[in-house]
Amino acid sequence: MGLHERRQREKENIRTSILDAAFSLAKTEGWASLSMRKIADAIEYSAPVVYDYFENKEAILYEISLNGFHCLHIELLKAQREHNTPEDQLKAIVDAYWKFAFRNKEYYQLMFGLGMQCSGKGMMKEEFSSFQDMLYDCTYEIIKKKGSNPENACHSSHALFSAVHGLISIMMMRNDDIPSTMNKTTLDETVAAFIKSL
Repeated sequence: MGLHERRQREKENIRTSILDAAFSLAKTEGWASLSMRKIADAIEYSAPVVYDYFENKEAILYEISLNGFHCLHIELLKAQREHNTPEDQLKAIVDAYWKFAFRNKEYYQLMFGLGMQCSGKGMMKEEFSSFQDMLYDCTYEIIKKKGSNPENACHSSHALFSAVHGLISIMMMRNDDIPSTMNKTTLDETVAAFIKSL
């Protein structure tokens, strides 16, 4: 391996270490307490080294949130491919979204700005709309099968997304006084009622 390749690999390793350290700190201390100084201490480098790779903490959060959306997208696709009918696909996609949120709370909170500022200064995230797009596609197909008005697919799928995301947000922000089983039951009933109403 030449000198240039070795330096490139070292740079990539440091960059990865910064992102890993930030995510690890967020898991133990929360996103709000994250700082460039803490990240530098965690990787045993000086703060200026971290600034060489990322302009500020916001840039680090944005990068991590992109990874979160990518992981979510993979889970949603996997769930969708396991079923053939749009009704079953819709249920599976919502279920995968729910499971992702609670298995990856730190990601989800960062991705959607729960209890903190949203990362990325409003920059568009390529996979941001993955869940909404899949909901729309399933909704459209169900409406088409039932012979209803397909023009309602956009509004209806957006309403379902709002309900699912709202339920998850309530659960995450008030998880001490709301039983998880009640919320999952509410979610399942909401999806079943939604499909029936189309």
